[in-house]
Amino acid sequence: MPSEEKFWAIVPAAGTGTRMGAEVPKQYLTLGDRTVLEHTLDTLLSCPRIAGVILVLAPEDGHWAQIRHRYTQSTLATVAGGAERYHSVLNGIDHLLAMHATEDVWVLVHDAARPCVRREDIEQLINALEDGTEGGVLGVPVADTMKRVDEEVCISGTVDRVGLWHAYTPQMFRAGALRAALQQAIAKGQQVTDEANAMELAGYRPRMVQGARDNLKITVPSDLPLAAFYLQSRGPS
Repeated sequence: MPSEEKFWAIVPAAGTGTRMGAEVPKQYLTLGDRTVLEHTLDTLLSCPRIAGVILVLAPEDGHWAQIRHRYTQSTLATVAGGAERYHSVLNGIDHLLAMHATEDVWVLVHDAARPCVRREDIEQLINALEDGTEGGVLGVPVADTMKRVDEEVCISGTVDRVGLWHAYTPQMFRAGALRAALQQAIAKGQQVTDEANAMELAGYRPRMVQGARDNLKITVPSDLPLAAFYLQSRGPS
């Protein structure tokens, strides 16, 4: 019997990506025949179990207008972002709950600058978490030796990598629980690094779900050709 659960994606895309040193935000850089953001949206919208996508844009965004003609379907909505990522995610959740959903709906928050996410990994994340309440994160176990350094960037110790994971996105949580966790972190002045961090601070125990290692986040210029290689190696999409 098919699940009646609803799943929505929230894509915070209000950042400027200053470390890229580019003239446009990194989500609008060209990656093959499309922008980074288009690759991300196309994968999310191709997932049969995702009911729709909430795209969170900077209020002054002048680039979305150039590609929005590709996304006329009612399953994609846009909303203005906030000062920080977690404000943008909150705006996305508020829009979703106001227009489409109840607080127990699942949201999958995914970085706009992760264009290489695989549809099968998104489906695996949903399948692994949909029967629970804690939610979780797509990621991979740390494979390299981890070093801690001091202020002079000299090694001060080796970190045991047992139990360490790289946290990727999507990160999947119940909309109401995630909204409450983010609001609580903001009220307490806690700087959260991702959605799972907010949920941890609220007392939840999110689960790690292993995905592919090529789900990289484009952060510095050398990431762009690597992402292009990963996408080309999969063939036409």
